[in-house]
Parts: sequence; C-alpha cells; structure tokens
Amino acid sequence: MAKIAVIGAKGTIGTRIVTEALRRGHQVTAVVRDPASYSAPAGVEVVAGDVLDPASVAKVAAGQDVLVSAVGGGDGPGHLATIEPAARSLVEGLRSLGAAAPRLLAVGGAGSLETAPGVKVWDAPGLPDWLLQIMHAHGDAQAYYNGVDDVVWTVLSPAGTIEPGERSGAYRTGLEQLVVDGDGTSYITCEDYAVALLDEIEKPAHLGRRFTVAR
Repeated sequence: MAKIAVIGAKGTIGTRIVTEALRRGHQVTAVVRDPASYSAPAGVEVVAGDVLDPASVAKVAAGQDVLVSAVGGGDGPGHLATIEPAARSLVEGLRSLGAAAPRLLAVGGAGSLETAPGVKVWDAPGLPDWLLQIMHAHGDAQAYYNGVDDVVWTVLSPAGTIEPGERSGAYRTGLEQLVVDGDGTSYITCEDYAVALLDEIEKPAHLGRRFTVAR
C-alpha cells in the first residue's frame, strides 16, 4: 500500500485516479482548493492545497510516497495560467523536502507527442487557437520537467482523445510518439488512463521521463 496525495482530485481525471487508487487499497489524500466543496469518497482524507504555492505543495507532499498532479488545462483557456507554473511550483515544493520528497506523477498533454519524425500533434492543420494554447502550455511544462534531475518525476501524456468511459484495464504505451490504432485513432478513457498511472506508481518504469498511453 502506498500513501498517495492527489492534487486536482475534483477534476475529471483526478476523480478517476482517486477511484483507481482506492480500488487497489492505497491510502489516498485528496488535495483541493476548497475542501468544503468536495464530496470525498469513503476512506479519503481531504486537505486544502494550492498547486501554485511551493510551500503548500511541500506541506501536502510531506509524508507521502507519491504526489500526483492532475492539474491541467483540459477545461479550457482559463486554466492555461496554471500548467507550466504548476510544474515549476511542484518541483520547487518537492525540492524543499530534500531526500524525503515523494515521487511526482504529473498528468501531461498529448500536443507535443510526435505523429511522424519531426511532426507533432499540434502541427495538424485546423486546430482551434484555444486548443493550441493548451497544447503548447503543456509542451512548455514538459520542456521544464525534461531539465529536472534532482526530483523524481514521471509525466503521463494521454492519447489524442481522452474522455470518461469504461474501465477495460487494457492500454498500450509509447514514449514520445502518439499511440494510435490501425485506423490512426488515438483514444483512451479517463478510467484506463488512471489504470496506467496507478500501474506506473506500483511498478515504476518511466522515472525521469514522459510516456503516453492509448487503447
């Protein structure tokens, strides 16, 4: 059993990560800005935290085995300001804990994954500006993580499309290339994304790097 703190536990992906962690018998702490607004599942401890405040990050991370950041820009342009600054705050907060810092698992984006050598998802024609902004914000966060070697981190980028659905428990992994099926579709449910993230927590295979998943 691991002690896992989940920042952004109220979100679409964060909710599934909490559910999957509980399913596997882990000890879960939900980190939200306003605990009074969060209906916690049975057995989940709820604490207040701010992902943009390194001191707050350090406080909620202390004593944990893993810190999961499920904070991203998937809800629209209004969240853009949190993506790359959150990465910096998470690392700064964990650095302050020194050797006692937990491992970091962060929800990433798919935009900077390659669809062909030298071609990224965000290079596809016709993408709306608001989506491109989110993709590039995640790309900036990923570029920052890539330069971090004093905090143990992993970023999990989703498939090209991620949405709530069924938990099949099946997925395929990749590294810097978008994972697609025979029809060229890249898809994962939030539930199976959470399965992959918890598998990485339980059996680390991508320390200090990004990986991606799709069905």
